[in-house]
Amino acid sequence: MAGWKDKRVMAWAFYDWANSAFATTVLAGFFPVFFKQYWGADLAATESTFWLGAAGSFAALIVALSAPAMGAIADAGGRRKGFLASFATLGILSTAALFWLAQGAWELAALLYVLGTIGFAGGNVFYDAMLLDVAEPKDYERVSTLGYSLGYLGGGLLFVGQVLATQKPEWFGLESAAEGVRWAFLTCALWWAVFTVPLLKWVQEAKVPSPISLMAATKAGFAELVHTFKEIRQLKPLLMFLLAYWLYIDGVHTVIKMAVDYGLSLGFPSSSLIMALLITQFVGFPAALAYGPLASRFGTKNMMMFAIMIYIGVSVLGTQISSVMHFYIMAAVIGLAQGGIQALSRAYYGRFVPAGRGAEFYGFFNMLGKFASVIGPVLVGFVTLSTGSQRYGILSISILLVAGLLILRRVPEPSASASS
Repeated sequence: MAGWKDKRVMAWAFYDWANSAFATTVLAGFFPVFFKQYWGADLAATESTFWLGAAGSFAALIVALSAPAMGAIADAGGRRKGFLASFATLGILSTAALFWLAQGAWELAALLYVLGTIGFAGGNVFYDAMLLDVAEPKDYERVSTLGYSLGYLGGGLLFVGQVLATQKPEWFGLESAAEGVRWAFLTCALWWAVFTVPLLKWVQEAKVPSPISLMAATKAGFAELVHTFKEIRQLKPLLMFLLAYWLYIDGVHTVIKMAVDYGLSLGFPSSSLIMALLITQFVGFPAALAYGPLASRFGTKNMMMFAIMIYIGVSVLGTQISSVMHFYIMAAVIGLAQGGIQALSRAYYGRFVPAGRGAEFYGFFNMLGKFASVIGPVLVGFVTLSTGSQRYGILSISILLVAGLLILRRVPEPSASASS
């Protein structure tokens, strides 16, 4: 069985360890705090919330529009790993560049955030597809949850060091907490770069029978893309799952991106919000790992619905938060569900994917996830601006989660993996 002793599986899973540093340090952790309090200190709280959400949505839109075509091109030319490396490089360089930004440069910070997010999300299109290269269908859930669990552990361990550098900068020879945050961005980029190497070295994607040039692959990829659109429309179970995923993953991604901003808007100190993120990371590590065997016992779809219901509870009860302790409890509850829903969604979708078309089909998968991310942050920002209350913005997420749950409940179980 694929697992810890398989070098290819571990090399693949360690890319999650690598790029989860970006998810923790930039998307969820220091960037929202630094954007509001350092680069955008002159902006009103609601205005900085809007621009943060808008930047995330714009990046998601770019990836969403390009992911299926890139996936088809990569499949046709056998270049999934090359595309992954290119996007990772973009994300790494953009993250490192945040180190040099001066106070008040919120426009440049937003631009680098967009580029870094494109690198992170674009690389994940090809990383997700390579799950089918390193695991047999019977092991999809276990290998996928292994990746997410290592992501929580790796991102969490780096984050601990970064938090110490901001709270005790003198221990590291730094002059201030702000300097510690700047170094957090640089160490995030280095971490991402170093731990991407095992995947590039040891994971080999499935060989294309007749590799073709990039130009020919581009033409063939777009032709195949048109065919895939028509094909998906005729596969009702797959179409239903993609619709459900589009809705519920919106809530998941929006909570990840906007939770710290929500806490800041409620007046909680940034140090407490960072602690909440650490709680999510270290609860998420064993929780994500547990979803693999739990899915084998109770069914993948049942465990996905369980995780969505946890998120619905978070979005509703989150409106009643009135203390830092409440926020810590919410962080722990999120940790119980976050990695599980993402890992099982990736694995469950793999059972619908035809052999040899992983990047193309995962391009659609990530496209819908990113289109959902276009809606979510803007929805929260718009409701917040319209009502003057961040609590209503958080509550609005529950609509998407409930709709996704209801549709997922009706998705027929795939009888056998299409990728086998």
